[in-house]
Amino acid sequence: MKPKSVFAQLIILVTLTFGACHKAKDIANFVDTTPKIINIQPFGDINATQIAYIYQQLSAIYDSVQLLKSIPLPQTSYYTPRNRYRADSLIIFLKNQTANGYITIGLTNKDISTTKGKFKDWGVMGLGFCPGKACVVSTFRLSKKETLDQLYKISVHELGHTHGLPHCTTKTCFMRDAEGKNPLKEETNFCPKCKLFLQTKGCTLH
Repeated sequence: MKPKSVFAQLIILVTLTFGACHKAKDIANFVDTTPKIINIQPFGDINATQIAYIYQQLSAIYDSVQLLKSIPLPQTSYYTPRNRYRADSLIIFLKNQTANGYITIGLTNKDISTTKGKFKDWGVMGLGFCPGKACVVSTFRLSKKETLDQLYKISVHELGHTHGLPHCTTKTCFMRDAEGKNPLKEETNFCPKCKLFLQTKGCTLH
């Protein structure tokens, strides 16, 4: 019997991990090792230290990370009644300037929000369409003492969504649903299932 190729072994591992309910064609669509180029788009209010830290951390995960020139937050995304910016509108703004094969993550210190169920304007730490070409994160609701570490965690969480990764029920996983709180201190890494998913998307995770 010939030894299985690395790709064949990966298909088997994915099947075992996510269950036999996935059809072969679904698994074929699931495995996508094509590297994505990550654009970091700072908005004018975020500081250089935070930008540099995220650039360094994401460069360890992705083969290619580009730091774009800082731009002002679009006023079309400003929500006057709450003095904050609509995250969904910011994502659409970023998506419209993101080419195929790229993912853009926006960084801001301003408060951001989105519609969540019966709540018309729900404050969030970040938002990413699942899947999608863009996401946005904010430092506004992060711990002041652990801003850099938490900014990284929420950044990889939202980038996970852009790759098609849903929320995870594992409490220590970066993909945990915040549920209106800030549980980032409890999160330590991606769980094995989420890590495998991202590895099939070309991310370098150890």
